[in-house]
Amino acid sequence: MKWINKEQALAAVQSGEFTDDITRSADRVAVILTQSWCPQWHAMEKFVADYSGAEIFCLEYDGTDFFDTFLEFKEKKLGNDQVPYIRYYRGGTLVAVSNAVSEAVFRDKFE
Repeated sequence: MKWINKEQALAAVQSGEFTDDITRSADRVAVILTQSWCPQWHAMEKFVADYSGAEIFCLEYDGTDFFDTFLEFKEKKLGNDQVPYIRYYRGGTLVAVSNAVSEAVFRDKFE
């Protein structure tokens, strides 16, 4: 699991989508946007941390100095006000989105 840095997060805010360094970093990529307090995220973190079927990028944006900016982007531009919010990419193309899911459903999103 890799952590999205400030530059990458703000580039997404500016362009409206995550950049190729994330979405094309592997054939299968998951971007998880969450807040550190979220119990569903803590449950998911246990299985995504070691998941080898995709490159996993994560941002716990509540601990950032750009929280308000990112929250507005996530809720208004990406259209999701729940955490965790997961975006699934194949070959750099967005193929699915979800909120908290089980390990089996997470794996199925890439099939």
